[in-house]
Amino acid sequence: MTNQLYVIKRSGEKEPLNLDKIHRVITWAAEGLNNVSVSQVELKSQIQFYDGIHTESIHETIIKAAADLISSATPDYQFLAARLAIFHLRKKAFGDFDPPSLYDHVKRLVELKKYDAHLLADYTKEELDELDGYIQHSRDLTFSYAAVKQLEGKYLVQNRVTNEIYESPQFLYILVGACLFAKYPKETRLRYVKDFYDAVSTFKISLPTPIMAGVRTPTRQFSSCVLIECGDSLDSINATSAAIVRYVSQRAGIGVNAGRIRAVGSPIRGGEAQHTGCIPFYKHFQTAVKCCSQGGVRGGAATLFYPIWHLEVESLLVLKNNRGVEENRVRHMDYGVQINQLMYQRLIKGGNITLFSPSDVPGLYDAFFEDQAKFEQLYLQYENDPAIRKRTVKAVDLFSLMMQERAGTGRIYIQNVDHCNTHSAFDSKVAPIRQSNLCLEITLPTKPLSDINDENGEIALCTLSAFNLGAIDDLHELEHLADLAVRALDALLDYQDYPIRAAYLGSMNRRTLGIGVINYAYYLAKNNAKYSDGSGNALTHRTFEAIQYYLLKASMNLAKEFGPCLAFNETNYAKGILPIDTYKKAIDDVCPEPLHLDWEWLRAEIVENGLRNSTLTALMPSETSSQISNATNGIEPPRGLVTVKASKDGILKQVVPEYERLKDKYETLWNMPNMDGYLQLVGIMQKFVDQAISANTSYDPKRYEGGRVPMQQLLKDLLLAYKYGLKTLYYHNTRDGADDTQGDGADDCAGGACKI
Repeated sequence: MTNQLYVIKRSGEKEPLNLDKIHRVITWAAEGLNNVSVSQVELKSQIQFYDGIHTESIHETIIKAAADLISSATPDYQFLAARLAIFHLRKKAFGDFDPPSLYDHVKRLVELKKYDAHLLADYTKEELDELDGYIQHSRDLTFSYAAVKQLEGKYLVQNRVTNEIYESPQFLYILVGACLFAKYPKETRLRYVKDFYDAVSTFKISLPTPIMAGVRTPTRQFSSCVLIECGDSLDSINATSAAIVRYVSQRAGIGVNAGRIRAVGSPIRGGEAQHTGCIPFYKHFQTAVKCCSQGGVRGGAATLFYPIWHLEVESLLVLKNNRGVEENRVRHMDYGVQINQLMYQRLIKGGNITLFSPSDVPGLYDAFFEDQAKFEQLYLQYENDPAIRKRTVKAVDLFSLMMQERAGTGRIYIQNVDHCNTHSAFDSKVAPIRQSNLCLEITLPTKPLSDINDENGEIALCTLSAFNLGAIDDLHELEHLADLAVRALDALLDYQDYPIRAAYLGSMNRRTLGIGVINYAYYLAKNNAKYSDGSGNALTHRTFEAIQYYLLKASMNLAKEFGPCLAFNETNYAKGILPIDTYKKAIDDVCPEPLHLDWEWLRAEIVENGLRNSTLTALMPSETSSQISNATNGIEPPRGLVTVKASKDGILKQVVPEYERLKDKYETLWNMPNMDGYLQLVGIMQKFVDQAISANTSYDPKRYEGGRVPMQQLLKDLLLAYKYGLKTLYYHNTRDGADDTQGDGADDCAGGACKI
């Protein structure tokens, strides 16, 4: 006779373990799924049961048992595990599987100070009841397991100290819409809330971390990217540091432009003292970035930018590597190296690059971004001036050092500052682009702060979202989705708070948005196209033409309703110049696809009516937010058909969409023969995208003689990216020799450092 096991319920009561109840729950979770076995989940679970086990632990045990069975042979376990996780999540949040009414839920969470009180002030009970009738809680059961764990870990409102969860996903989606459209006229706002809810809860529009985690809570800062420019003075450096602290504490990723800081040994106060150079101040910024954990949602992080011709560049390029000592390394930030055509020409021609301290060469730093002809004229002038401090290095040596560090750390990024300004939404003479952000897809004007309250400085913010290409069946769908996305994000600019005046003024003047895509790899696969062979080029051209066109049209229509952004006159759009006018024509050689939409009509409408938003597009990585939609990352090829990603909740397995039908159609990262096809596709996208693209370069050393990627190959791809008009390059991925499928999953490394 076996001993009876007892369980402890949430209420603290004890009762006999009921295996039938567990069987019913797993059977419910398995309904309609293929190749899943209820008995196998039960067998894996029961081994771990013991007398006195809490019912919560039983739930977690069966969830883990189901998640462990996710594989390429049995991909539907990701949905079985997800349904079990949703069941558990709702029990924790509500004490029951069935959610409460929306009104009761909102009332309770406002009383707990978890939701913003404006929800009850702006909406009547009748309106909330109408929205409650529209919510489809059954959509919670369409998530994958990785999605539920990401929602639970990062996005659902919770107490991160006690681990109490207060909501389920459909409440998140409906309330984001309710918050963003709260100030719309009463006769239209519920329609917009419902349409927006449908778009996000069916994964057609993907929302970024700050919006999912923050909108509906009392913390009102939702911009994903913050760009802060530093001047060459102690006041500006301190103001930059203070701005970093303010924004990193509120979930934003930071870009810091520190290129103006003078080089070591430069005179201070006419030679009264010698300058300590860049590194001590970079350390200061690193401390500011790492002082906050962003409320447990994600860690503070920043990318710092400087020009390749800076006098200290050889020391700056190695700041991230593992050699050296703490005094000459600043390893906990990433770095963006700024390059232009003249620097590339010196490389191609086997010439030299002359290094200067920006403080010694008046006008050179500003011309580097504003005027390429003037930059070249000043650069040659200063090279030939014997009175100016300088150092000369071989261009090939400097570029090779940069690419060696990029390969070794994965985190030395590239910004082509001339492309950022010649193929820009902004007139570079009045609003130059001098930096990007943490993920190198934001290209917006900035001005240094002299102090934290400086109204003449400019901090740039960008609010992001993405279209899920895999959920779109017809490009004409993008017109309605673009209208929804632009309206929602534009409303968010007025809804959120601005802890720094310079950020508020910049946002109100420019109203910049960055709408990108997720699930591009699935989009290619289901259209029988690959990254490497050109078969996706025309499709990509048509798709990104439609995205940019419909977003511009939506912003133009919004300008008719609410007026254009205040600084519209500082854009190229105001002059009738569109991205299709300024792209690198080398793209035409690899993709002669014609334009399909009426750009001349749109050009005239924009000139006449203006745009509500200075920028509309940016292609971000979407590393975690794409998991919510069970989508492939941004524009990247997957590393395997079942990928394994580490998170603070453990290892999460995710299967590519429509695995069974399309497993032979996907082109995975390490199956691409080289970077050529990928870089062509990114160049085609950049033809239309008015900001920049988080584009990665990836290499498998086994493909090369001696197991090492030749420097010649790295430089070739760098030049190819420049030729196709890419504004930025993000991660450098090196295959580390592990079996990428691991039977089921994939390694995900940038250089030597794992990116999660």
